[in-house]
Formats: sequence, C-alpha cells, structure tokens
Amino acid sequence: MNALHLAGIVVDVPGRRTFPAVVSVADGKIAGIIPTDQPVPQRYILPGFIDAHVHVESSMLIPSEFARMAVVHGTVGSVSDPHEIANVCGEAGVEFMLENGRQVPFRFCFGAPSCVPATIFETAGDVIGPDGVDRLLQRPDIYYLSEMMNFPGVLHGDPEVMAKIASARKFGKPVDGHAPGLRGETAAQYASAGISTDHECFTLDEALDKLAAGMHILIREGSAARNFEALEPLIATHHQRVMFCSDDKHPDNLEEGHINLLVKRALAKGHDLFNILQAACVNPVRHYGIPAGLLRAGDPADFIIVNNLSDFTILETWIGGVQVAAEGNTLIAPVPVKPINRFHCTAKSAHDFRVPAPAGVSTVQVIEALDGQLITHPLTFRLTAKDGFLVSDVSQDVLKITVVNRYQDAPPAVAFIRNFGLRAGAIASTVAHDSHNIISVGVDDESIQRAVNVLISAEGGICVIDGGNEYILPLPVAGLMSAGDGYVAARRYSQLDKAAKALGSKLDAPFMTLSFMALLVIPHLKLSDRGLFDGDKFAFTELAQA
Repeated sequence: MNALHLAGIVVDVPGRRTFPAVVSVADGKIAGIIPTDQPVPQRYILPGFIDAHVHVESSMLIPSEFARMAVVHGTVGSVSDPHEIANVCGEAGVEFMLENGRQVPFRFCFGAPSCVPATIFETAGDVIGPDGVDRLLQRPDIYYLSEMMNFPGVLHGDPEVMAKIASARKFGKPVDGHAPGLRGETAAQYASAGISTDHECFTLDEALDKLAAGMHILIREGSAARNFEALEPLIATHHQRVMFCSDDKHPDNLEEGHINLLVKRALAKGHDLFNILQAACVNPVRHYGIPAGLLRAGDPADFIIVNNLSDFTILETWIGGVQVAAEGNTLIAPVPVKPINRFHCTAKSAHDFRVPAPAGVSTVQVIEALDGQLITHPLTFRLTAKDGFLVSDVSQDVLKITVVNRYQDAPPAVAFIRNFGLRAGAIASTVAHDSHNIISVGVDDESIQRAVNVLISAEGGICVIDGGNEYILPLPVAGLMSAGDGYVAARRYSQLDKAAKALGSKLDAPFMTLSFMALLVIPHLKLSDRGLFDGDKFAFTELAQA
C-alpha cells in the first residue's frame, strides 16, 4: 500500500504536548510521526474519541448505522454493552451485534451481558446464565463483563453473580459496575468484588467515594441521564480515572453530536485540554484494551483532524488508515441487515387496562418521572373513580402507565405516573429497559390500547396516538432498532418526539424517559410487566394505599 502523509499540528495526549509534524500512514497503521520546522496546515491531528459506555440499541440503530453517524463527530470506537438485545434474543442477539459491527471500520468493544434478565421480577425474552457468560468471555471479540446491575447480588455474594465475575477474572477482563447511590463502606465492598467502573453516579460525593474505593468513574451525558454538570470537577482532580460516556443516545441526539460535545463543554468550563482528552480518548483504550490507536508510531491509524483546539470542529475521521468521515459527512457505506426478533403476544382490548377502584382506599401510589434522570420518586395521590374504575387525572398530570408482556399473552400491569404532561392520546414503545416489553403512557384506556396494538402489529417500535392519527417508527430488529438508514430514523424519531410534545409533554426526551420507567434496578418506584415495584425494598408493592 502507498503511504499517506498528513501534515498538521500533532496533539500528543500521553505526552501532553503539541508540535508541527508529518504523520505517515501505511497498511492501516501509523508508520511514523516526523516533527518538522516547516510550515504546516493549521489543523490539529489527535486520537479519536471513545464512548466509554453505551447501549448501541438505545440509539435505535444497528451497530453499523451507529458507526456511520458517530464517526462524523470524531468517535472512533465505543465500549458497547449489548445487554438490550440480549434480553430479547439471548446469545443470538449478542452475535447479531458482533457480526453487524465487524462489517464497518469502527472500534466496537462489546461486552458479555451480566444481567439477562436484569431481575427475577420481570419477563425477558431469554436468559444468559453463568455458562453463557463464560462462553462469551472466552471470545477474543468480547472485551469485558458488562455492567453488573445486580449490586445487591454482589453485596450479598449471590453465587450466580459471583460466578460471572469469576469468569471475567479468569479471562483477565474488566468488570463494569452499575450501583446508583452506593456510598462509603458499601461502595468499597462492591468495588472489592472486582468491579472496576461506575457510570451511575449522580452526585460528586458519590463519585468520590467510588474513586476512593478504586473504581473508575464514567461521566455520563445521554439522552435521559445527564450527570456532566455534577461530575465535571473530576476532570481536574482525577483525570487519569475518569472517562466520558453517553450510556443511552437517541438517534436525533446522535445526529447532533457525541463525545465531542462533552469535550467542548469541558473546555468551556476551563478544564485543561490534556486532562479532557485523557478522559475522551486515552483512558477507555487503556482500561478495556480496545485495539484503537493513540496516535503513536506502530498504532492503528485511528485519529481525527480538527480545525482548532477551541471550536473542535471535526474535519476528518480516520480508522485503520481509512477515511470514514469528512466535512460533516459519513463515508461508511450502509450494511444490509436481516432482522432478528422475539414477539409473541396478541392484540389487547381497552378493558385490559382498567384498574378497579379498591373499596375504602383513599390514595394510590404514583411514579414521579424526573426529567434528565433515571431515578423516580414515589408519590401518593387521590384519584377519581369512574364506573368503579380509577382513571387518569389530567388536571393533576397523573396518567395511566402500562407494561405489556410481549413474549407471551398475559394481563397488562397498570399503574399511574406523573410528569409526562399528556393532555390527550398516548405514547408507547418497545424500548423499555431492561426486558423490553411494551410500555405506554396515556390519558385513557382507548388511546393506550391503540398505542399498544400498533406496536404489537409492527412487532416493535415507538408510536404516538393523537386522536385519529397514528405515528410510528418501526423497530424490526428485536423491537429495538431500525433496519434502515440512521439519518432517516433520526428524522422520524424527531417527528415522533415533536408529536409527543404537541400532546403536552414537557419532558426533554419523553420516549427516553418512558423507556426507563420499567427499569427496576434504578430506584425508587417502577413498573414491570408483573406489577408495581419498590426499588428500595426490591420487592413488589401495592398500588392502593390505605
């Protein structure tokens, strides 16, 4: 192969310096970096960005489409937990992600999902036990044990949980954590089991406790959970032990930007450039052993070119010596895909979503959704009964929420939720962490029924019901991902987002927030397909309050 020579100002992140040089690329690697005293173009060459923790499925895009969009923003790789598709399709889902991802020039670092299902209190599409985790971790294309969400299992030495962690240790692979709210000695106990990271900190004090316990902290800024403002001081104090991640990134947000946006925000806060780039580029590569280059001779030729070190406009992205993005356009070709899925429920009636009014009960428990957070608050409200059944109260912004088992026919679980703000209609999704049953919020049973049945008919997607109108983004790949062009999916998602807000929702990302209302491992009050769940007691709870 003929060598390629690129002149510019090299940003040596490990060496914490910049200098004019000519970068030579041959056979997909950095052949040399030669400093020069000759004039060079005023452009900066530096390692590409890594998303240190993301569920690709949450972008509603298959890996190849995620890569096509991410490289435009200077992202060259991601630490990707295929937990979502695994909860639908098991090990076959993980294999789908691996196979699709390897067809594009992008440094996907996939993990072995540790919690499939996430809990015993919900219905998932498959199970990956200790033997399955061990099989996955043996593979060279599986780099780590994905987030250990069952932190109570870690703290209490659950044999199945500890067997999975032992497999990771056996193969010398790191274990990702997930322990919202753990502090002090409890955080130290969790870390001592071999947990190396956490991306769930929402206060600085919590992050400092986990750093003291030896963990690395991932500063998360996604479409739903946003913790950058709380945690950004760590860039100055612990730059060797922090990374940037999105966790969950909807397609419209991915079109706007990725890790590059966190780099810009950190610069605007006055943080040192090299501390920022240490977190954005270097730490994930070193921690997870990602085969991505760091702009050194002999490394894979993975790098980006930016206009300057303040605007950070991405001019070009290169992976393996191949130019994959230029001037805001992706150069990666689409990859045809044959969807896989698991969907086995039949249409519901409006009567299925009725909630009998309990005799002698004055109040019910209500989930309070919080904009920009995964946690919820438990509330109590007095609701009106109509013909013996409790109904939504739009005046108090207390609406019905349901989770419908999509893997087999079963009665829907129904509860009430606040802060979605809908004044009419309903929204629904089959992206519902972690088991990805059908979840819907609406003002009346008929709208909820229509929304649920639209998704049953499509075998996956997100939808809005507004009077006689139905809007849907089909997600035929496991009910989680589009099979088509990512930019088209992003535009369609934006249309549905606007439609949901036109119904009255004030949430910044109503569908992303909706997707976490069935996530039982995040406190405090959630809804599974089997009933209302108290995340503090880690047990089911009654809707009615005496």
